[in-house]
Amino acid sequence: MLDPALLRHQPADLAERLRTSRGFELDVSALESLEADRKRIQVRTQELQSLRNSRSKAIGQAKAKGEDVSAIMAEVAAFADELKASEVALDELREKIEAISMGIPNLPADDVPAGADENDNVEQARWGTPRQFDFKVLDHVELGARNGWLDGETAAKLSGSRFTVLRGPIARLHRALAQFMVDLHTGEHGYEETNPAAEVRGRPVQDRRG
Repeated sequence: MLDPALLRHQPADLAERLRTSRGFELDVSALESLEADRKRIQVRTQELQSLRNSRSKAIGQAKAKGEDVSAIMAEVAAFADELKASEVALDELREKIEAISMGIPNLPADDVPAGADENDNVEQARWGTPRQFDFKVLDHVELGARNGWLDGETAAKLSGSRFTVLRGPIARLHRALAQFMVDLHTGEHGYEETNPAAEVRGRPVQDRRG
């Protein structure tokens, strides 16, 4: 996740790094405007909160002395609406800034070489020799779909994209892996297998009668 401090204190430097490493254009002026508004409203909100707390304490002290608190209460009521509006505005600004930050890609480490695509990757180590095949190599999605064992089209209708329905041997393999995990942890790692009731009672009703 991107360091929020970079957004707040170094937006121009961040924008340049994103441009050169990711090809991403960060709207620095919009971000700086939002951040300036956030700081201004946050300061005012904290001032109003501090004032509310101090005047509320003064009301309690005045009441304890039997003094008239109507003037203090009127003062508190006078800035209550401003405080509420300020808190709402501050939340909205934070949401806008967060929305921008969530759309910014992560920065690569400083030692990662610049490159346009995967062809510019630098090989760090190699183990073994890649196998050579005399036929077209298919990925697991193509292999599964060929026999109808991986059904992404049906899954998309049920749950959305990036899901799949498993059928036949792949479904059995999936179940076997889950069974293997349960057997391993209950048999060797000290876990206890538990099958809870299918229904759970609601919160008990308390009898408030005397």
